[in-house]
Amino acid sequence: MIPDSIERTIAINAPVERVWSVLTEPAFLGRWFGTGEPVEIDLRPGGLLVFDHGVHGVIPARVETVEPPRLFSWRWSQGAAGEEPADGNATLVEFTLTEDGTGGTRLTLVESGFARLGLPADEATDRHGANSRNWPGKLELLRADCEQIKA
Repeated sequence: MIPDSIERTIAINAPVERVWSVLTEPAFLGRWFGTGEPVEIDLRPGGLLVFDHGVHGVIPARVETVEPPRLFSWRWSQGAAGEEPADGNATLVEFTLTEDGTGGTRLTLVESGFARLGLPADEATDRHGANSRNWPGKLELLRADCEQIKA
């Protein structure tokens, strides 16, 4: 059976608005989820988001949801680098931000759709495993950027 989703939650010692900026602004997004170069992003539903993922190549994604400062999501291909996300080849990455009551933020990431990928079961399971291993490091980079920014 192919696992369908990945869920991770982290606490960030920064206000929701600051976390939203690091999550969505081109320079920050490229730093915590790319090679360090700013990403290309059209921050609206249906807009294009392009990551330079170094050895993994350029990865286009489509913005799905933009509800500042609480909800941001994109859909990206799990196939070859450069492949546009479409039905049967993409997963949905969704970030939900909530205030934690102390001035900080609780960020929840859910990436879903692995079981519906048009890939052989072993490849879909491998992709789920690779993404599961990579998200903690990406989220730690995001947290570090959020907590180092001066108010």
